[in-house]
Amino acid sequence: MTANRDIYVVLTGTGTAFSGIIKWFTKAELNHASIAFDSELREVYSFGRKRVHNPFIAGLIHENFIHPFYSSADCAIYQLRVSSEEYDTMYNHVQGMMQNQERYKYHLLGLVGVLLNVRIDREDAFFCSQFVASVFEETAVHPVAKPSCFVTPDDFASSLCAHKIFSGKLSYYMRRNNRVALLTSSLHTTSSPVPGAVAARMLRLNEERTEGIV
Repeated sequence: MTANRDIYVVLTGTGTAFSGIIKWFTKAELNHASIAFDSELREVYSFGRKRVHNPFIAGLIHENFIHPFYSSADCAIYQLRVSSEEYDTMYNHVQGMMQNQERYKYHLLGLVGVLLNVRIDREDAFFCSQFVASVFEETAVHPVAKPSCFVTPDDFASSLCAHKIFSGKLSYYMRRNNRVALLTSSLHTTSSPVPGAVAARMLRLNEERTEGIV
């Protein structure tokens, strides 16, 4: 039997001026899309700003969600179950791109094309949601039924609504996952009678009641 693994689509809204401009056109709250290869969001990739204070220097990036830039960001996280082969295909594709990271540019004209419903191709250039969709196009997994050049973050939100596992502050998700990892690790090295998975679930439920987060 083929083992399955999980891929995550992460939508974020940082509240920056550039994000506000995109929001004015899209009318959506979350206007940045990323693809993650682990639930802790350590292996997260997208097309975005390479310098946090300059949106005009952008390209392929390995995102660091614990950076203060994301401290007030809202997010929605979607989990997709794929085969190990599909996971490896997507991961290896992204890593191949990362080996030539400087070659890739942000496709600002592509965003204009989405608004005008006109395909505007540029070699080695992507906008964030186009990149995420293009990674899925390396496999038979197509979360959004349209070409990657027309996919928006809101398309992922609409198509993957049944796969949402979290909605709220990104910083809260990162803190929660870190605490769960520490708790589980601690339980594996002690004689606690409570199984790690049960204790982690108890911690999540307690925090979600406190924070009021889905």
